[in-house]
Amino acid sequence: MQENLVIVESPAKAKTIEKFLGKDYIVKSSFGHIRDLSKKDLGIDIAEGFRPIYEVPADKKKVVDELARLSKEKTVWLASDEDREGEAIAWHLTEVLGLPVDQTKRIVFHEITKRAILEAIEKPRTVNMDLVNAQQARRILDRLVGFELSPVLWKKVRPALSAGRVQSVAVRLIVEREREIIAFRSTPYFRVVAQFHAADDPDKTLFKAELSSRFETREEAEAFLRSCIGAGFTVIRAEEKPAQRYPAPPFTTSTLQQEAGRKLGMSVSQTMSVAQHLYEQGLITYMRTDSVNLSLQALAQCKEEITKLYGEKYSRWFNYKTKTKGAQEAHEAIRPSYIDRQEIEGTAAEKRLYDLIWKRTVASQMVCAELDRTTVVIGMDNTPNQFVAQGEVVRFDGFLRLYSESTDDDQAAESGEGLLPKLAEGDRVVSTQITATERFTSAPARYNEASLVKRLEELGIGRPSTYAPTITTIINRGYVVKQNRDGQKRGYVQLTLADGRITAKNLTENFGKEKNRLSPTDIGMVVNDYLEAQFGPIVDYNFTARVEKEFDRIAEGEITWKEMIAAFYGPFHKMVDAAIEKQTDKKGQARILGTDPKTGHTVKARIGRYGPMVEIEGAEGEKSRFASLKKGQLIESITLDEALELFALPRTLGELDGEELTVGIGRYGAYVRYGKSFASLAKGDDPYTLTYDRAVEIVRAHQAAAAAANTPLRSFPEDPDMLVKNGRYGAYIAYKGKNYRLPKGAKPETLTLEECLKIVSTSKK
Repeated sequence: MQENLVIVESPAKAKTIEKFLGKDYIVKSSFGHIRDLSKKDLGIDIAEGFRPIYEVPADKKKVVDELARLSKEKTVWLASDEDREGEAIAWHLTEVLGLPVDQTKRIVFHEITKRAILEAIEKPRTVNMDLVNAQQARRILDRLVGFELSPVLWKKVRPALSAGRVQSVAVRLIVEREREIIAFRSTPYFRVVAQFHAADDPDKTLFKAELSSRFETREEAEAFLRSCIGAGFTVIRAEEKPAQRYPAPPFTTSTLQQEAGRKLGMSVSQTMSVAQHLYEQGLITYMRTDSVNLSLQALAQCKEEITKLYGEKYSRWFNYKTKTKGAQEAHEAIRPSYIDRQEIEGTAAEKRLYDLIWKRTVASQMVCAELDRTTVVIGMDNTPNQFVAQGEVVRFDGFLRLYSESTDDDQAAESGEGLLPKLAEGDRVVSTQITATERFTSAPARYNEASLVKRLEELGIGRPSTYAPTITTIINRGYVVKQNRDGQKRGYVQLTLADGRITAKNLTENFGKEKNRLSPTDIGMVVNDYLEAQFGPIVDYNFTARVEKEFDRIAEGEITWKEMIAAFYGPFHKMVDAAIEKQTDKKGQARILGTDPKTGHTVKARIGRYGPMVEIEGAEGEKSRFASLKKGQLIESITLDEALELFALPRTLGELDGEELTVGIGRYGAYVRYGKSFASLAKGDDPYTLTYDRAVEIVRAHQAAAAAANTPLRSFPEDPDMLVKNGRYGAYIAYKGKNYRLPKGAKPETLTLEECLKIVSTSKK
């Protein structure tokens, strides 16, 4: 008889654990939280000291009933995850199942291995109420903020909006970065690079050196090149220094999210989902952790694996220390459960993420890379100008043999580092070519998910476990979009001095291409501005970080959650009341762009009922004209000319088959109209630039599709009422005014009359 019931969060985790426990144990899943704050009203009794009102959702009642039945006369082991959410799940289980909180066995393990689970069962504890209260405090605070802020946005900005404590701060970061980009003005400059070789080098081995100063104009760059004609160049300093490059520590939740984004192109939510699957299969340790520590067992396994693969000289024993103040709930960094397991079975995403975790873990225990860094400074006769050449040679690869950490800077360095010839002070060098290339200053890069996570962590906002849902929420709310941007072409000038002669080339390059970058929407910017104006302290970076520290203090038992909530709620509620009473000038939310040259009326951009739009005000007694913004356009940055272009639709392109051919944008997107028929534009077609010929192609394709839909796939002379047709959702039978779905696997082109009659007769009415 099974005398023990082990309760975990997920079915996958239950399945894995069940393999390690004997016949005396039954393992069941709670499927996450079994109860939450009531969705009716606030779900918090403020008058009763912010008492939370919990309820079991309808979709969890069956699970609760089963667990309640199984828990009778059994020893219950609560084995939810070891973070605050997991602790709260364990506590809710004790409450709902009627288990004594001070007697029920609570077990935690950082990895799902037989050893870890058996050790946990040998050393059970009780539910840690400090961790539970930290989770409760976060949940209650976020409910209070969302519940009270959202109605204010409905009244003062636009219906159906919502706000959140961490989400609003994340949006603020993205909005501020966008405004930096809008305000940025790129300026040109000239970068000078020379090719040299040592004067006494018979092989004339070339190396590059860059001028330490830059020029603002073409005239300055050209004047400098002229001064180089016939000039002599001498080495004024040559340094060669040994250097070391250290491996990165093992992954925390945050660094895993960042590195998976940079190296694998995974979103934060995808990374966490895949990591969860790996953990539940017992392949990696727990993936929500702030710690960079490794267990002694893991350190020993790393040493053994490195020695086996690369030799003992590549191995070092080093345990990193967690620097993050308030690092919570974690015993170890994210690592493979079994270091000697280099490859796994699974999906492509699981294999790639596991490989990344394995390499990062093992590399953290490898020796430093040994480098030689060389710097050569070259002076120019009778001038203060200096060229600098830098080189780097790897003498011993160390951890680089296995893994190298990537960075957020996706702009490749323009000057490469390589091997430099042996040079000494006073050596003469000869210039074979000097090039001055026009470059341009760059605006700050928009955040991608990895760089946003990094910034949130730097500011102490949120927790690694909250980053994925935070980013998902602000995208789903329509405050932020993740999008790609095509690069644009621009011209630049390249001046080259060679053989005593200066030549100029006009070249082109692509710039500004972006992939999966986060941009605010117009409504995101409007909401951000309103929250900053009315609730500045709530969306303040330092305030949000201080709140996280307060949660940590609750988890450490230093303060009570009720104290913390009460201190927050009083001032916050006063801000809400003040915001409701304050009159908001919605007209002031419109941005005046200028005057329409045709009518002389004001043109403005604003948020309308159906989203961002531009408006040409009508004369007295006349209606205004409206047009929607294109994808990628913002109220804050759109120009008058760009706005006026939006009123070019509908456009008449000509005639086709005696019918007027027009292109426009309607409720369901861009279309071509011919007569009373409408054909949707394909993805990539721009209604503002669509040509007559392309419009005809779209119309003909639409006509052909309509004709095909009306032409029966099968007909039968012996029974004219029986037709097999191709419809919007696939093939079907039409018979005597009724339609019948084809059974799975039926081939419409080969159906016989007898088969069709059988389908009709057996079809459910």
